[in-house]
Parts: sequence; structure tokens; C-alpha cells
Amino acid sequence: MPHTKVQAQLQTNLQTAYRQALDADKKLDELKKSGHVKFTAIFGKEENFTTQSNRFKPYVQELATEITALPTEDETFAQALSQLLPKLALLLQTLEAFKKSAK
Repeated sequence: MPHTKVQAQLQTNLQTAYRQALDADKKLDELKKSGHVKFTAIFGKEENFTTQSNRFKPYVQELATEITALPTEDETFAQALSQLLPKLALLLQTLEAFKKSAK
């Protein structure tokens, strides 16, 4: 698949993550007001995010920066993509799990 198609799909997935992150962060704010949010970061360092936040939006922003900075050369593109995709998948899975548990 050409790089442009891959990047377009990444952008689509990122938009989905962004919308879900806004909803999740709103729910986290509600939970914090009632004293239920007592963690400092959603993901630990072992998940390879450089961001450390108790909200989802900063993680989406980190991925957006990485997607924008993807190289165009085949070899480096594949390597960068192999580092980015697990983080995007983890973020989307975590957002979905949070959405189900927060109902």
C-alpha cells in the first residue's frame, strides 16, 4: 500500500481516537470531581509513550506528532510505522475498554 494510503488510514484512526479521547477525558473529569481518579498516568513507560498524563488527549497529540513526522523513505517508514502502530492500537483499545466500563 502506498504511503499516502497508509497515512490517510492513520489519520482516520487518529480522528476516531481524538473524538473518543474527548469523551473519555470529560468522563474522567467527572470522576475526578467525585474523588475517583487517583492515578497519575494512563499508560506506563513500558507502553513506549513519552507522554505521561492522566487524560487521553495528550496521548492522541503525541501520536499526531509522530504521524506527521513519518519519513517518506520505505525503509525508515516501515520502522517508524512498526513503532507507531502498537501505540495507536493500545490507545484505541484502552479508549474502547474505558467507554464500556464507564457506562
